[in-house]
Amino acid sequence: MKVAVVKYNAGNTQSLGFALNRLGVAYTLTDDPHELASADKVIFPGQGEASSAMAYLRHKGLDKVLIGLKQPFLGVCLGMQLMCTYSEENNTDCLGILPGKVRRFDDTLKVPHMGWNTITQLRGPLFEGINEGAYMYFVHSYYVEVTSYTTAVANYGVEVSTALQKDNFYAIQPHPEKSADAGMKFLENFINL
Repeated sequence: MKVAVVKYNAGNTQSLGFALNRLGVAYTLTDDPHELASADKVIFPGQGEASSAMAYLRHKGLDKVLIGLKQPFLGVCLGMQLMCTYSEENNTDCLGILPGKVRRFDDTLKVPHMGWNTITQLRGPLFEGINEGAYMYFVHSYYVEVTSYTTAVANYGVEVSTALQKDNFYAIQPHPEKSADAGMKFLENFINL
């Protein structure tokens, strides 16, 4: 199986790579459109800032490549946010794969939302074997609103989308590679799709 991890100068690729290695999965870190298109699975990791990340994707032509992929695709953290239509972070138009807007947490909350939080209302194949109310590790200042594509939620002053799915596109806000057993099970479920 060929797993490609999207290289776009934003992303926690090293931790994700260690997690994939623990699962016995070899992967390629790439921004090459042909490698991404020919992979069996694509992971779009995240950590960084929306507008500069989108600028890199557009510069490399990856914005058009990613939205056309047909294989299982997983966006993580910033990767999930960039899959949406628009982000309030520096007024950024995103990929538009998933309907929904990315909002900044209210200033009354401690931002970023950082640490362990429970995830609930779990549905879909990536949550098989993960208990309702499981804990996952979050680090984010922006969140995706709850939509009809939401497959899990968390609460941090407001109910937020923890995970989304539309067709072959999956996304998760917390970092599965840092989320102990629940996170590893989530990644394993994605690899086994």
